[in-house]
Amino acid sequence: MVLVTDALRHWTRPGTLQLQELPPLSLYIHLPWCLKKCPYCDFNSHEWGATAAPGAAMPELDYVAAVVADLESALPLIWGRTVQTVFIGGGTPSLFSPDAIDRLLSDVRSRLRLAPGAEVTLEANPGTFEKDRFRAFREAGVTRLSIGVQSFHDGHLRALGRVHDRAQALAAVAEAAQAFETFNLDIMYALPGQTLAQCEEDIRTALSFAPPHISIYHLTIEPNTVFAKFPPAVPEDDEAYAMLDRITELTADAGLARYEVSAYARAGHRCQHNLNYWQFGDYLGIGAGAHSKLSFAHRVLRQVRAREPRLYMERARAGDAVVQSDEVARRDLPFEYTLNALRLREGFAMREMLERTGLPASAFRAGIDAGVARGWLVEEAGWVRPTERGFDFLSDLQTLFLPD
Repeated sequence: MVLVTDALRHWTRPGTLQLQELPPLSLYIHLPWCLKKCPYCDFNSHEWGATAAPGAAMPELDYVAAVVADLESALPLIWGRTVQTVFIGGGTPSLFSPDAIDRLLSDVRSRLRLAPGAEVTLEANPGTFEKDRFRAFREAGVTRLSIGVQSFHDGHLRALGRVHDRAQALAAVAEAAQAFETFNLDIMYALPGQTLAQCEEDIRTALSFAPPHISIYHLTIEPNTVFAKFPPAVPEDDEAYAMLDRITELTADAGLARYEVSAYARAGHRCQHNLNYWQFGDYLGIGAGAHSKLSFAHRVLRQVRAREPRLYMERARAGDAVVQSDEVARRDLPFEYTLNALRLREGFAMREMLERTGLPASAFRAGIDAGVARGWLVEEAGWVRPTERGFDFLSDLQTLFLPD
């Protein structure tokens, strides 16, 4: 406890930032194992079969115990704060049994104050689906399911290295629609060999289930992935833009508003956990490789936990899961803030920007003025929001806030 107390004293010492109040706090829990590593995936995910003895069971309860020990070690940094949302990501969290998820959430609730009606999301893949499993997750305390469908086309699923097929995807989404009042579908476009007509078919199939929320991502080739080493043939940029235009039309016709670059939702069904990320809220990340962003009166802290699952478990049980702790430099905060907030269609309130960063408005003025001059931003009534052109050139817009 001496080390924890010293760390707390270090992060709460006087500094140059002036945060009048702390932002909302979320909890992220990383469950790292999956059945198969997808060739496009750069997340901290680990194939269970590749590291385990043949027939060995996944150490669910041992891992849950390590995560809870990790949480207990982190509690002094968030004493007295209410957790608004919980997100269980991975990996493939739905590989864990409903009993293990129930144990995990029960242990979390016994140690943290969760807001009434807190959103609790679990990521699930159709390849781990079995009848009534999603209902059991609901009974364990999950309020929102996020299903990694990616495509309803068997050929594209094979190209993406997914372990499920079209039939499994359809069955999983149907079950989720019956078991949960709110759920999300993850869909990807600009896939290897995909045509505009096939993209439209995927979106129409997804919309046929009347999902309250869809996250739709352009396939990107990330460094240190199989696709980076062996790049597939993907649609040209012009065709990908045409796909996005059609996606936007179809989702709007179905009553889903595009409230973030890649997120579409019906009224009342925006993902509150992700909104907290985009609005520069705080989050405590526990589990293998999890990241945290925590605010104090005079500084903002970022942490990273050990990535390899077994090493993480050992370190977490010893109260030493964190492998990196850094204060966000004052000069980097304008870019850190706008990198997230400008992804939102409605942009950000100037007042909230100052509250979340502890900086004066002058720290953002040059970037805002440059964005307005280029036609990428609109500033009015205390709000700054990206224009349609700003959305199209989002990466360029965000770089306007990089430090000199």
